Amino acid sequence: QVQLVASGGGLVQTGGSLRLSCVASGRTFSTYAMGWFRQAPGKEREFVVVISGSGDSTRYADSVKGRFTISRDNAKNTVYLQMNSLKPEDTAVYYCAARGGSWYPSHQKYDYPYWGQGTQVTVSS
Repeated sequence: QVQLVASGGGLVQTGGSLRLSCVASGRTFSTYAMGWFRQAPGKEREFVVVISGSGDSTRYADSVKGRFTISRDNAKNTVYLQMNSLKPEDTAVYYCAARGGSWYPSHQKYDYPYWGQGTQVTVSS
């Protein structure tokens, strides 16, 4: 079992930056791929980015490439999402998620059994 707690959301103007954090419980954090998803009002939850357990491999959604950066600190059981050049369309609740097993950069939310509670990101125009 993995418990995830996300934080770092807030209100920011277009072009601004935020850094989200997600802290995981347990002693096997490095064996889990960690993903970030987001859900805007009235829309499906969508994939943002995933990072492998070692941190060596990542996969980004096209909509955030070049603006968002995922990283992890396995000693702190924490994954980060640095979001730069934010746009109003980035407004959503952001969720971190964990997936064990062999590394595969899945963008499917159904592949992630563990989820954090979400943190709101609002980008004003």
